[in-house]
Amino acid sequence: MKNYHRLDEIQTDLKLQKVSCLQLVEHHLQVIKENLHLNVFLEVFDEEARAQAKAIDNKLKHNQAGKLAGLIFGIKDLICYQNHSVTGSSKILEGFDSQITATAVQRILDEDAIVIGRQNCDEFGMGSSNENSAFGAVKNAIDETRVPGGSSGGSAVAVQANMCQISLGTDTGGSVRQPAAFTGTVGLKPTYSRISRWGLLAYASSFDTIGIISKSVDDNARVLEIIAGKDQNDGTSSSEPVDVYAKELPGDKKYKIAYLRESIESDAVAEPIKKSMASTIDKLKNQGHIVEQASFDLLDYVLPTYYILTTAEASTNLSRYDGVHFGHRSKSSDNLESLYKNSRTEGFGEEVKRRIMLGTFVLSANYYDAYFTKAQKARKLIKEATEKILEEYDFIIIPTTPTTAFKLGQHHDNPVESYLADLFTVQASVTGVPAISVPIGIDENNLPIGMQIMSRAFDETKLFAFSKCLLEEK
Repeated sequence: MKNYHRLDEIQTDLKLQKVSCLQLVEHHLQVIKENLHLNVFLEVFDEEARAQAKAIDNKLKHNQAGKLAGLIFGIKDLICYQNHSVTGSSKILEGFDSQITATAVQRILDEDAIVIGRQNCDEFGMGSSNENSAFGAVKNAIDETRVPGGSSGGSAVAVQANMCQISLGTDTGGSVRQPAAFTGTVGLKPTYSRISRWGLLAYASSFDTIGIISKSVDDNARVLEIIAGKDQNDGTSSSEPVDVYAKELPGDKKYKIAYLRESIESDAVAEPIKKSMASTIDKLKNQGHIVEQASFDLLDYVLPTYYILTTAEASTNLSRYDGVHFGHRSKSSDNLESLYKNSRTEGFGEEVKRRIMLGTFVLSANYYDAYFTKAQKARKLIKEATEKILEEYDFIIIPTTPTTAFKLGQHHDNPVESYLADLFTVQASVTGVPAISVPIGIDENNLPIGMQIMSRAFDETKLFAFSKCLLEEK
């Protein structure tokens, strides 16, 4: 079957009866079966997907199908789907079935998209390589000795390897954008609050967003248009109006773009990425855009600020997993205190325990002001500095990651090295602005290189238009 790049291609063939939703589902199920070794899906909803496909094919015959008919999607194992397992790729939620469906999932289902399965991820979204899952690492389809990025690594590889057309992932500090860069896909973190967090297992509540991984900018825009908007179940969701994101903007539109000197000149950035960025900057200038260097003196403070605040929030959010209310319960306990301790010790992985302990430390009475309070102040300064640049420029462009996909196990003995993979993605997360990663080249090992584009809050329409122009998508 044809490897479709965009949903509009699928819907054209559906209309011409060249393909059916059932055939699309069968094709993706076959691809999933052929790639089980990549460890992408924790659960495949095969019979359910077939039933959905038959129902939508019938709707198509009567011209009653929704806007996303023909779209096959997967959901990261941090997003709830009623009466289906959701574990956060952790043993602590072993045997737990969700009692609700996330708003983002429900809205996409209501427009006749078909959910095909639940995708592997770093445990509770904590990781940059998808090696921290309780169910084993996900492998990059381009080179199976390398990581796909994280924490939405399974979601990215599912799109990369054509196991589904798009994936709903989550992004707390780069968990959609970084794996998109490592797999050559398009990954969006929208403005914080643009998409409801109802039904998303919390890691760090003031950072968490649901994001979209796709093959094309068009599909990303079409899905955001459906799932964005106010939700009465989520008090933090924004009431800002939702644009028609997929609308066409004038092709001759010229933008004013800033690139951050610190991100290009940093010794941490691999040479192939520096060259791809330089080539992209030259291309944009040749197209008539104004591209200028800007300085961001706070770059060295962004990553520490992110990890102090997110681990603090994680220590609070993950305290609900206590072995009493749901999920894993230790069998080697004789009182309530030992039940808590043993259940968490047995249920949580090493990286999750590391971040919980770090977060508990920075929230402790003796260190609260020294770390957490200072990080909150730093966050405000980073937000103000980023917004000041965006007042003058339409976009900020920087590498999505300092390197291309690294080897499986490469940073196992030094987790700090893995944290540095988030070096450039955390800025948009700390400030809450939207950011998208688009592929701009490959290195000498044929590994994808991603560039990140940031824009003003709730300016996703312009972000999509520029990304589409950059990729020269028709």
